Amino acid sequence: MIDEIIDLSDVGDVLRRSLDGGRLSVEDGVRLFESNDIHAIGAAANEVRRRINGNRTYYVVNRHINYTDICKNRCAFCAYSRNEADPDAYAMSVDDILARASSYYDEIKFTELHIVGGLHPTLPLEYYTEMLSSIRDKFPGVHIQAFTAVEIAHIAEVGGLSVRNTLQILIDAGLGSMPGGGAEVFSERVRDAICPEKMSGQAWLDVMRQAHELGIKSNATMLYGHVETGLERVEHIIALRDMQDVTGGFMTFIPLKFHPENTKLSHLAAQQSSIDDLKLYAISRLMLDNIAHIKVFWIMLGLKIAQVALSYGADDFDGTVVEEKITHRAGATTPEGLTVADIVRLIQETGTAPIERDTLYNEVTRNEAGLPAIS
Repeated sequence: MIDEIIDLSDVGDVLRRSLDGGRLSVEDGVRLFESNDIHAIGAAANEVRRRINGNRTYYVVNRHINYTDICKNRCAFCAYSRNEADPDAYAMSVDDILARASSYYDEIKFTELHIVGGLHPTLPLEYYTEMLSSIRDKFPGVHIQAFTAVEIAHIAEVGGLSVRNTLQILIDAGLGSMPGGGAEVFSERVRDAICPEKMSGQAWLDVMRQAHELGIKSNATMLYGHVETGLERVEHIIALRDMQDVTGGFMTFIPLKFHPENTKLSHLAAQQSSIDDLKLYAISRLMLDNIAHIKVFWIMLGLKIAQVALSYGADDFDGTVVEEKITHRAGATTPEGLTVADIVRLIQETGTAPIERDTLYNEVTRNEAGLPAIS
């Protein structure tokens, strides 16, 4: 059946090359974005997904904490950031962070704390190390995934240290892995338009390279659906693939759908259809032959399209999240969190098998008391 679909497609030769184990080029990726044959592209991506991950769809029991919205960059695409003097700006103390985490731990026994925030201009290095060590002491079995590459570079600058030394200090304090945020689109043209104050795409990759060299795994992302072209998307994906060839440190790729409401780019509303969303997931799966997982961040994508994306190359439904501020300030209408029962039901409705994982993709089992064990 899939052979017939591919043979009739205008990009059948590209899809066949991917299914035969070949590596897709820039030109191949551009052709896929220009094609309207979403059915064939999706079918090929689903086949690749099943070869890599079988019928499994992963999820994690996690809890997000956004420790501050104060950020010196104030990127045009961001509705979350604030200036330090703004009346609604906030920065959580370490005690606040511990209290926020504790308020849900007894209920869901999360295995991951996902912690990101703005580039606060005055918080010292000691704030971050105390945050990590205090969480590690209070929740010794919980993996801490914290601080984007952009945050790491900022923390290093504030501390007057190199990125590598800063990473090692944070690792010693309890950092387990890094999220993939801040990548946006690597194109200089795009960054000049949406985040001119932010570090370059090459600088983002360099922080990730150093983290991987120190044994820290990370996610990778791309913020799409604003001013980028298909070619710029493909070049971003290939830059990640090239880095993965060298370090092997990326665990998953997460396309992040741009939400324009309440941003300086609000005029770009409705630039990205659900068909385009699914095409991007499928092309990402076909091109990223060396990154094992493609994750749907249902907060940004929406629950229904997130479910469909599990048949277009994605194999990870993210997690419980519990409380998400960044995308919801930009107009997201999805829940701020899901229960495990919700996630399991949503995955099962797609015909795939829900598998609880930890941050590093080890399978998690739970006893009758709900306590996790890593297998």
